[in-house]
Amino acid sequence: MEHCGGSVETRSSRAAARRWGAALTASAAAVAAALPTTTAEAAAGPAGITAKGAYLLDGGADRTLWQKDAQTKRPMASTTKIMTAVVVLDEHADDLNRRVTVKQSYRDWVTRKQASTADLRTGDQLTVRQLLYALMLPSGCDAAYALADTFGDGETEQERTGSFIDKMNDKARELGLNNTHYDSFDGNSARGANYTTPRDLAELAKHALRKNELLKVVKSTSTQQKAANVNRLYSWYNTNKLLGSYRGVIGVKTGSTSSAGPCLVFAAQREGRTVVGVILNDPAGRYPDAARMLDYAYHVRTPLTLRRLPSGAHED
Repeated sequence: MEHCGGSVETRSSRAAARRWGAALTASAAAVAAALPTTTAEAAAGPAGITAKGAYLLDGGADRTLWQKDAQTKRPMASTTKIMTAVVVLDEHADDLNRRVTVKQSYRDWVTRKQASTADLRTGDQLTVRQLLYALMLPSGCDAAYALADTFGDGETEQERTGSFIDKMNDKARELGLNNTHYDSFDGNSARGANYTTPRDLAELAKHALRKNELLKVVKSTSTQQKAANVNRLYSWYNTNKLLGSYRGVIGVKTGSTSSAGPCLVFAAQREGRTVVGVILNDPAGRYPDAARMLDYAYHVRTPLTLRRLPSGAHED
């Protein structure tokens, strides 16, 4: 400790200094126990994580809690749709009540790609807000197509969807996601140029969760939405089984393709602290791994019984 001035310390001042020093040491120890910050702790991390790439972020402090091959570019499957939603909400927040008519081409895309679907029916009119539910809960590639076609620029569907993908890449650059690139609006990559890193995807999720409208969507385990122009009720279930199974989880998005493997972007809030996690290519168990990562972040042990989806509900 540095001493100011030149006078001789009294016994009382030395005792006060010792008490202050002890209190500071105790406080530092308490902080260290609450948040793993040392190199040794970060290197150890949660045990048994089998994902090829993973990342754990303290969203409030914007601090890395743990990482595994976090800067390697990998396919991201339907976690692509987080950016689809972000572009809509960042650029077109005033259009959430706008009605969009479902085209047959949206359904044909799902059939052609054998992609996940919200089973949108041709001719039905849904609002942009409803399409966000269709996008994020059942991971509807038809909903992604509808949003890209609606908010892209151009005379044809191909031009508009291509323009929307350009906007996704522009947004990635704006957010500093330097190792991320999109060649699709839904994760069905035609050229293999749809990739990200666990670190980039965690930063994107942190940005996305600041959007109250999107947070409301991804926190929903299920929803029912009625078409505006016909008497049809859509029932959609969230494919993220961690939601409703682990206390405090608030989303965010699943994804799975043969090239990407099972992927998961997840977030939780406990005691005012938000933690964001990413798992890329985890064929052995993305949900147990995510729970172990959250247990590590919150210094708890949480029994995990996964929420079961209804028969016939889409799994992603």
